[in-house]
Amino acid sequence: MNRLQFQELTKLRQREAYALLSNRLYSGAYYLMGYAIECSLKACIAKQTKRHDFPDKNETIQSYTHNLQQLIGLSSLSVALKKATESNRELQNNWLVVKDWKEDSRYRLTITALEAKDLYKACTSRKNGILPWIKKQW
Repeated sequence: MNRLQFQELTKLRQREAYALLSNRLYSGAYYLMGYAIECSLKACIAKQTKRHDFPDKNETIQSYTHNLQQLIGLSSLSVALKKATESNRELQNNWLVVKDWKEDSRYRLTITALEAKDLYKACTSRKNGILPWIKKQW
């Protein structure tokens, strides 16, 4: 996959999460919103790949993860996120919600409306959402 495909997947997963949230299908909304963040971070990682460079094997293998905190590091956004969250309490609070998403949430039947709505809001808030912040980097 390439950067543009990850960007498109980000947008698609966000729309799907919204549709599920609107229909009170909270587990699916939560799960897909996390995948939107994952795809956005993978777009940032793909941006770092130079056209004719041979990718580093270890970085490539590590990129095949669903761990959002690990992907922040691999996307070279750790320092920028730390700086941004130190000066922006709302962005910091949103990251605290988003960072705990796990891909095995797809097996959780107990995701509440509040959890799903909180994750969606933390990701998509126009002013201080994690997704708009990541999109500035991709």
